[in-house]
Amino acid sequence: MKTRIFFPIIAVFVFACVGFVRAQEMSVAKNDSVSDIDSSHSELRAMIERFNSDDGSLERFYTISISPTRNARMKEFYTSWVKQLGAVPFDGLSEDGKVDYLLFKNYLNHHLRELGTRAKAIAEAAPYVPFADTIIRLRETRQRMQFIDGATAAATMNNLSKQLQVLEKSLETKSGGREEKIAANRAVNEIDELRGALKEWFTFYDGYDPMFSWWVDAPYKAFDADLKTYSAFLKEKFVGVRADDPDAILGDPIGREALMNELAFEMIPYTPDELIDIANKEYAWCEKEMITASRELGYGDDWHKALEHVKHDYVEPGKQPAMIRDLALEAIKFTEDHDLVTIPPLAKETWRMDMLTPEQQKYSPFFLGGEQILVSYPTNTMEHEQKMMSMRGNNIDFARATVFHELIPGHHLQGFMQERYRPYRGIFYTPFWSEGSSLYWEMTFWDLGFPKTPENKIGMLFWRMHRCARIIFSLSFHLGKMTPQEAIEFLIQKVGHERDNATAEVRRSVQGGYGPLYQCAYMLGALQLRALQKEVVGGGKMTNHQFNDAVLKQNAIPIEMVRAALTDQKLTADFKSGWRFYETNK
Repeated sequence: MKTRIFFPIIAVFVFACVGFVRAQEMSVAKNDSVSDIDSSHSELRAMIERFNSDDGSLERFYTISISPTRNARMKEFYTSWVKQLGAVPFDGLSEDGKVDYLLFKNYLNHHLRELGTRAKAIAEAAPYVPFADTIIRLRETRQRMQFIDGATAAATMNNLSKQLQVLEKSLETKSGGREEKIAANRAVNEIDELRGALKEWFTFYDGYDPMFSWWVDAPYKAFDADLKTYSAFLKEKFVGVRADDPDAILGDPIGREALMNELAFEMIPYTPDELIDIANKEYAWCEKEMITASRELGYGDDWHKALEHVKHDYVEPGKQPAMIRDLALEAIKFTEDHDLVTIPPLAKETWRMDMLTPEQQKYSPFFLGGEQILVSYPTNTMEHEQKMMSMRGNNIDFARATVFHELIPGHHLQGFMQERYRPYRGIFYTPFWSEGSSLYWEMTFWDLGFPKTPENKIGMLFWRMHRCARIIFSLSFHLGKMTPQEAIEFLIQKVGHERDNATAEVRRSVQGGYGPLYQCAYMLGALQLRALQKEVVGGGKMTNHQFNDAVLKQNAIPIEMVRAALTDQKLTADFKSGWRFYETNK
């Protein structure tokens, strides 16, 4: 009897569970449809994925960037892949395959050119680090598992210390100009890398080989201390920076030739001087609009005063996260109300927020974003002046103009789609697509009336002027025409930055690990997308919504290749960049 009752109960329970699961599946299907999945079929996908895996293995093994062994091996590797790619019959490829072929070819040739540029820079710094080859050889001998005798290693360390003392003494009477300053600064960076390699070498043996420790411990520590002292000497004498100054801004201007190589890689057929001219023209438009907004606020043509008015409209401590949340939701609604792009429900559900530390704000005085928006706002540990600069620099109207840049429809939506559409193209990533797309959205929101008040307009214009200024000061720095300090003053005068924020911006630009064209990518990438949107949507080929979806699904590749894909451009294996997007954007 119990058994007959038990099974019906189980059956009812099971059917209820199944019904619940199916209801949940229907809910998921409704909100997170997989019907629109990546259907691209590039013949080169497997080849690119294999190359990326092999490249990663080599990069993880050959970790000393200035090693001749590394550079020779990477040159051999890239050259072999150029030959493999050249054997692919281009004309028989699909449109996706042709785009990937050209992206891959561009990538390989760029990295080969980069090895040459890097070798030249290493050679210029070599007189300041003649001991580099010995340290590299020790590290690479250990990596090849050719073990060293402790007494021999100790003698090597002792000889290196003597060599270093002689070298420093010979440099004491030498005067340095601009070229010496650049080379010495590179040497300082190389010494940091060499000390790390030497520490890894020593740590591998120390304690595990008692005789090695007995012989090498003291000579190694003495030489490491000598390297630290020598680095400080180079910094002070040739670079002109106190060794104990943690806030000094250094950088490595790469010069015109290297800039042209970078522009070729990004498929930007303009010279640095032409790009600075474009930035000045865009800045003039921004300044004209800024004066109009300033007049609306009663400040006449003195837009700096109007900007100060806006800067003082900030939230009180503790309220910044709530403001950011509300601005993010406002931007999502604006995007959907204007039917601009597909926003998957999961993308709306999964963005997150965190706060930047005071140390992080030295490099990033404003928001950073992606799946997680990192919010800049002063903490209780900051000095009063730092607090006020941070609050003024992250006021309500500045934030309203940038939250959607970081989240939706900006970086968060970009990253969400990059992981789901043609993800193998990740190795071809360019900020001209990612940062350019986010600024493209700022321009689009402006055109659609997102700024309702003069204060809103000033907030948006501040950032647009900022992106113009980034092109001017970053290219001028790499051309040797502007120092970091001059760049700081330029941002204060031409954009209206707080001094601490301008300093952090320049520090981030010249020594924050960004590529030399990264700061140019915002405005130039946006102008490329504007020109492409005009061509495709204005020509009746797509709606705005279709265009914006299509751009996201191509992944973060040079925009000229996005154009080729969206316009069914006839491509050839010897394709050269020639799209003068600014002329067609007017």
